[in-house]
Amino acid sequence: MPKILCVEDNDDNISLLKTWFELESGFEIIVATDGDQGVQSAARDEPDLVLMDLSLPVMDGYEAIRLIKANSVSRRIPIIALSAHAMAEERANAYAAGCDDFEAKPIDFARLLTKIRRLLAT
Repeated sequence: MPKILCVEDNDDNISLLKTWFELESGFEIIVATDGDQGVQSAARDEPDLVLMDLSLPVMDGYEAIRLIKANSVSRRIPIIALSAHAMAEERANAYAAGCDDFEAKPIDFARLLTKIRRLLAT
């Protein structure tokens, strides 16, 4: 069962993601509620993929992505940035930080699942 680290600070989003991924898609979900926890969990738990909200407390998603990709233990883990701000600049900044893909909120779960499966296959 693939393990996904979901770095998200909104309880409703966490519940929705956990329910959808665990029940509908067969993924194990690990949750971190701020960027610093996300960086630590990526190195400690070595998930197969990270879903990273960009607006987080303690450390924003951009910095968390940079630190995950800079760590030799976690740099291989694909990261999909999640943001309610889907403007071109937001996407460009997420890719510049090192994410592998981007998904706008509200999440289109079918499209997100396609992205996840593509990244897990590579």
